[in-house]
Amino acid sequence: MSAPARTRLAPEAFELPVERIRAGWFSDAYFNHARDLLEWDGHHPRVLMQFFQRERSVLGGVDEAIAILRTCSGRRRDGAWRDAWPELEVRALHDGDEIEPWETVMTVEGDYTLYAHLETVLLGVLARRTLVTRNVREAVRAAGGKPVLYFAARFDHWAAQPGDGWAARSGGASAVSTDAQAAWWGGRGVGTVPHALIAAYGGDTVRAATRFADRFADELDVTVLVDFANDSVATALAVADALGERLWGVRLDTSDSLVDRSLWPDMGSFRPTGVVPELVWKVRRALDEAGHERVRIVVSGGFTPERIAAFEESGTPVDAYGVGSVLIRGRNDFTADVVRVNGRPCAKVGRRQRPNPRLTPVT
Repeated sequence: MSAPARTRLAPEAFELPVERIRAGWFSDAYFNHARDLLEWDGHHPRVLMQFFQRERSVLGGVDEAIAILRTCSGRRRDGAWRDAWPELEVRALHDGDEIEPWETVMTVEGDYTLYAHLETVLLGVLARRTLVTRNVREAVRAAGGKPVLYFAARFDHWAAQPGDGWAARSGGASAVSTDAQAAWWGGRGVGTVPHALIAAYGGDTVRAATRFADRFADELDVTVLVDFANDSVATALAVADALGERLWGVRLDTSDSLVDRSLWPDMGSFRPTGVVPELVWKVRRALDEAGHERVRIVVSGGFTPERIAAFEESGTPVDAYGVGSVLIRGRNDFTADVVRVNGRPCAKVGRRQRPNPRLTPVT
């Protein structure tokens, strides 16, 4: 019995600036010049272009790249745009697929003048989304099945949010923090009672949390930051006592330049700054002893896959990890090569066609 076909996002989900992409607005100028020259010369070679990268990674951006090819390939004739999608043969992997170095992830075959102007945009989409998808997958693996919350919105330009949110979901993130990040699958952003709201209530975490629960407890899981006064144990207990069943979890976010008050008596035998396992254990034991066993603990603040793995290996009682800037850092560059022209091998020295039986036709 064959596996069920995997669905792809519809082009409409991406809200592409179609006219500008068609015009080459986002393309390297030399690709626009190449298209214009070939059309001027009446030369229309049928080429096969393959896309790949050089790392062991987790693929992202394929559905978006296909949407670009569907809506932005073609040429303008007498003031009207001629749709070229039916004339292209596209084969591709799927978002979330694990990939090997040099593995072909997508091929496009057809009249080169119909899609020459899209190479820059396609490569950029694949590079960015794969970077995020890979980084999130690494964090998810390190967490051993516990939720990883994608908190990267504040570290990058707002316009990156929808695509990055989809990439994070493809990588296995349990939730994202903005509605824009969740837009492509019709989700919603999640979050906690923030420090700014606590400050707005004069630094009174309990009051801010109570009013937050009064307004939102019926709509979402209430999670409260408890490090505002740098006394996470006492604040977590106070919030749990005040909210009772309305409290889903507390979030530890102590700065790596501070030592939480509860750890002051224990300093000297471990590095005490920031959110450390010893702090998590202090909060967990205090909540349990007060009868708040059901309250979850979320940690955030400088977490990387390596740090998550260390917490998990030590058995630190964390229920979820909030991870931010590390998920959009690094590189995962893509390359595209023409490898066949009019049915014959033709590629720059050092490159060749790399067929991939995992690719599936895109219709």
